[in-house]
Amino acid sequence: MDMSQPDLKTLTASEAQAAAKAELIARAGKPGQVSLADVMETASAWQQAGQLEPAAQLYQAWIAANDSPLKPLACYNWGTILGALRRAAEAEQAYLMALQLKPGFAQAQLNLGHQREHLGRVEEALACWQAVVALQAPFETMGVDVLSLRLHALNNMARLLEEQRRYEESQACMRQSLMLKADQSDVLQHYVHIRQKQCDWPVYQPVGEVTHNQLLRSTSLLATLSASDDPAVQLMIAQRFVHEKVLAYKGKPLHEAAAAAKPRSGKIKIGYLSGDLCMHAVGLLTPELFELHDRERFEVTAFCWSREDGSAQRARILKAMDQHVRLAGVDDQTAARLIAEAGIDILVDLQGLTSGARPNILVQRPAPIQVSYLGLPATSAIPGVDWIIADRFAMPEDYLPYCTEKPIYLPHCYQVSDRQRVIGARPTRAQYGLPEDAFVFCSFNNNHKFSEEMFRCWMRVLSAVRGSVLWLLADNAWAKANMLRVAAEYGVGEERLIFAPRVAPPEYLARFVLADLVLDTFPYNAGTTASDCLWMNTPMLTRAGRSYISRMAGSLLTNVGLPDLVTYSLAEYEQRAIQIGQQPARAASYRRYLEEHGHASPLFDIPGMVRDLEAQFESIALAARQRQGG
Repeated sequence: MDMSQPDLKTLTASEAQAAAKAELIARAGKPGQVSLADVMETASAWQQAGQLEPAAQLYQAWIAANDSPLKPLACYNWGTILGALRRAAEAEQAYLMALQLKPGFAQAQLNLGHQREHLGRVEEALACWQAVVALQAPFETMGVDVLSLRLHALNNMARLLEEQRRYEESQACMRQSLMLKADQSDVLQHYVHIRQKQCDWPVYQPVGEVTHNQLLRSTSLLATLSASDDPAVQLMIAQRFVHEKVLAYKGKPLHEAAAAAKPRSGKIKIGYLSGDLCMHAVGLLTPELFELHDRERFEVTAFCWSREDGSAQRARILKAMDQHVRLAGVDDQTAARLIAEAGIDILVDLQGLTSGARPNILVQRPAPIQVSYLGLPATSAIPGVDWIIADRFAMPEDYLPYCTEKPIYLPHCYQVSDRQRVIGARPTRAQYGLPEDAFVFCSFNNNHKFSEEMFRCWMRVLSAVRGSVLWLLADNAWAKANMLRVAAEYGVGEERLIFAPRVAPPEYLARFVLADLVLDTFPYNAGTTASDCLWMNTPMLTRAGRSYISRMAGSLLTNVGLPDLVTYSLAEYEQRAIQIGQQPARAASYRRYLEEHGHASPLFDIPGMVRDLEAQFESIALAARQRQGG
């Protein structure tokens, strides 16, 4: 017996499989011993079984030992496996080998771009994709039509350029892609939103054969909130997203199986589900909510995939939790099971359908009560989310037919806030280039919230209030240029639009004291920004509409005691802004009121708000336990 070879009869099944793999890899490393067809079939089976490493070794061995016209294909497949193993540098070399053997290999060129992106070499990645867009003959497409390859390359360029905040170049790639093929919902979604980010009005700008209806239907829910105050449209967009992106779950609700194994008892367990528990608007509003929960009655767990940004805000949030379950890198099914096994009574989703959301956790119903709060002030239409926290101003009765969730009404404002936020040193107007004696209107909302209708209204206000200025956030150069262009149409000089840079939260809060009146956006009202300016005793003028999100600031102003600053039409909003601008003493009186009464108002009674919320949660949770026999 040849003692150099293992006796497969004496090995366990797993050991035998490993030995068989090693033997095949060794044979593949000898010229002509194994065909590429056999390598591809075997490697595919190993990949499907999750055995990527031996599949990569098999290709590597065959490539090193064999010369064949099909060798570029082998190199391509090898690169694909190495990419899946997140070994980008090795995958890059595999694709380069494929391209050296077959210079016109389109798919290898595409994937080479992906690996160079993973390696942080943005310009090289873009160059790879641009070469595919140009499709310099001869080009080998492996049976894929040329149009699909061009679209793949253009859409990757657009995505990466948008991530790099090179919005104008990104939009140009999207337009080129849509000219080639109009029916691309994902591209249309980004096309609309990138125009919003640049204040490139009108936002719904046709391109090629794209219709206005296609643009409307493909708009993301976040972008729709800035574009339309129609709650029926918002519901339609949410339902479309759920239909296209959220998996249908037909299994037994996970919380029922968990409760059958271990009935719920003792403290009510609240879980907060979010990827934004860090330096984010949600993370800035919520720390006191977590800290003030009554630990005699409630246990609080964070289920989150938030970035570990190293901030004091992130540390404070985690310290406020009884438990923290990290879901980054955990698939949705496992995440839902972890929530169910934790015996959570109430799962509060702080994200809805905003960026980074994970609705496929919620559809599995890991908790008997699932509630939407704060991250999305609109209906999400996510199956399994039965409740939404609101107040009667933000969500009046006539909004309810357009909302898939039932309201949990709080007696005052729905929005929690943080009374412990750090405030920087008081700045001077000179520090920010603001005139000392001018009336300063202000809007620090993100530029994508600026609708053309409201911005043109602001220009009419500036025209009517002599010498006034508008202090804005400088999101990007294209937004600034587009706003200045519209201002010029109204004879408003560019010196009257003053752009503030982004700064750290303490400095951002401190500079509110320099403004006389904050002008709210519509239909996407200020949320966190409204809370910030009112906490800093700066009055805000808002316009309330039909949707939850267009009534956010109105709720805050009503509960802080300034309903006079809530308007209900564009004409009323414009008239009120001009009146206040022409009567600076009126703005000063609002500020004095806030200084004397604002912090003691129901808006900033956070302990009271938490008690109100807990009373609602306790009632609903105990009823659910009773139904389940817990």
